[in-house]
Amino acid sequence: MAQLIADRRDVDFVLHEQMQVTELAKNEKFAEFNKKTVDMVVTEARNLAVKAILPTQKESDEVGCSLEKDGTVKVPEAFHQVNALYNEGEWLGMIDEPDYGGQGMPKTLSLAAEEYFIGANPAFMLYHGLSHGAANLIKTFGTEAQKKAYLPKIYSGKWSGTMLLTEAEAGSDVGALQTTATPNGDGTYSISGTKIFISGGEQNMVENIAHPVLARIEGAPAGTRGISLFLVPKYRVNDDGSLGEFNDVVCTGIEEKMGLHGNATCTLTLGGKGNCTGTLLGEENKGMRAMFLMMNEARQLVGLQGFATATASYLYAVNYARQRIQGKHMTAGKAADAPSVPIIQHPDVRRQLLTMKAYVEGMRSLIYYGGLTHDLEGLAQSDAEKEKYADRTAILTPIIKGYITDRALEVTSHGIQVYGGYGYIQEYPMEQLMRDCRIFQIYEGTNGIQAMDLLGRKLGMKKGQPFMDYLGEMEKTIAEAGKISVLGHVTQRVETAVNRLSEVAVSLAKASVSDNILNAYAYAHPFLDVTGDVTFAWMHLWRAVLAARKLEKLAGAADMEKFMEKAAKNKDAAFYVGSLKTAEFFATNILPATMGKLDAIADVNGAAVEMPDASFGG
Repeated sequence: MAQLIADRRDVDFVLHEQMQVTELAKNEKFAEFNKKTVDMVVTEARNLAVKAILPTQKESDEVGCSLEKDGTVKVPEAFHQVNALYNEGEWLGMIDEPDYGGQGMPKTLSLAAEEYFIGANPAFMLYHGLSHGAANLIKTFGTEAQKKAYLPKIYSGKWSGTMLLTEAEAGSDVGALQTTATPNGDGTYSISGTKIFISGGEQNMVENIAHPVLARIEGAPAGTRGISLFLVPKYRVNDDGSLGEFNDVVCTGIEEKMGLHGNATCTLTLGGKGNCTGTLLGEENKGMRAMFLMMNEARQLVGLQGFATATASYLYAVNYARQRIQGKHMTAGKAADAPSVPIIQHPDVRRQLLTMKAYVEGMRSLIYYGGLTHDLEGLAQSDAEKEKYADRTAILTPIIKGYITDRALEVTSHGIQVYGGYGYIQEYPMEQLMRDCRIFQIYEGTNGIQAMDLLGRKLGMKKGQPFMDYLGEMEKTIAEAGKISVLGHVTQRVETAVNRLSEVAVSLAKASVSDNILNAYAYAHPFLDVTGDVTFAWMHLWRAVLAARKLEKLAGAADMEKFMEKAAKNKDAAFYVGSLKTAEFFATNILPATMGKLDAIADVNGAAVEMPDASFGG
């Protein structure tokens, strides 16, 4: 049976063999998540995704959302039933404390479930992703009263949540926002302003919507230093938790978008009639610090969205290439009676599929690694250990958001190409996946901003030690790979790339704090690109080490010829050989281009910043 959305064998490999997720069960916090439970969670998530969520994908795109005359937004009708099933399974609070309705599972495991859900319908799941982010803000910065009133309702799915940052005159420059908050003298504030591009800002699947809103209290400092965070519900919440009167949060429009039609992107007017109130979430003038908690979670979520879209595209492409009969095998020559073959037997199609596979599997390993880092931070036994994992997460975030979403669009483009003309028409899912995927490079901080974050903040953080420690983890894998003869060629190429990245990182960091700063930042995105390439090379080498060891046991010898013979009659061996060949492909086809890009970055050429504006033409 063909796999849909995600390759379950690879999901299991990354969870159990690469990340060893069940090792977390040795800690009391995750004691119930043994292998049986882990596998059951993934199976249930896959069943819900394939049987219930995936069938809504086409309607989601074709029907979309509509703004009604009363200001409510209707989502596709199919969403209501599947939303009830999602809530019934208590999937929103997978990683959260049972005290408020969460399931308390490791984040590493939750990512496997979300991979299936998002891959089935990213527009539907976007409502839930932002709800979780809003709940996390309330959990971290809210008062006990706010937590008690909001968290159980959000985790149960009765209420949803959003994030209100963007304004027409203050896009990525959040400090220029105009929304105001005026104290009412009773602990509440009158909120007035307009926010745009609000995903799920209004929708009819829930009773209430919790809006974390960035606003400036009258007299607060200019810029980001004077921004506070407020909790502003669509309907006010009474002391007993029941809903009160409408809170003057009005949807005045929804965007017509390239993709994600099933998710309403709203313009919200707060206090248009002077009757919108909110309460502080956290401390005055510390809203940006608080909101970055949600932003970083959202950025990792966007990387997951890109990956889930890419893995769905890849599996559609693989299944199609196995079924589509066209053209004779190249070795058939001019034989008139030679049969036509599935297009997966044509070299150029295989090249595209292997490119997709290399990126998708690199994405899965990196995203799950990010989840494991989060789990290990939560289990840390010392401040130093906790700080190490927190720093690792900080470095991973722009790579997960930026690099993965760049590559995801590339994967969906290859997916269309494998289908040929059929990939370009709406009868097949490929063109929708690419349209849905395009926004991931833009929202929650464009990938240019992610690149600037990596260069300007993460690379030099704590005098560069966390980034060097990150490269040190790669070196540990290289040392293990060096003991395995069949990986020699791949290991050498990965080691060369890691060393060169280390050298270029040091020189670019120095340039970024010198008179050459503009030239350096013109290379911020290329630096993100090569850091992602080398990170994926590491992930593939790590996977290859594990695969080679398993193959040696299966084949009874450390010999590639024996591995291939075993793979011809054993599914596990075939899977592991696939890991070896994917690592080889990445090292020999992608890393050479990475080395050239590293050389270009090292030159820090100034053409992009030196050319006069008028020279761009127009």
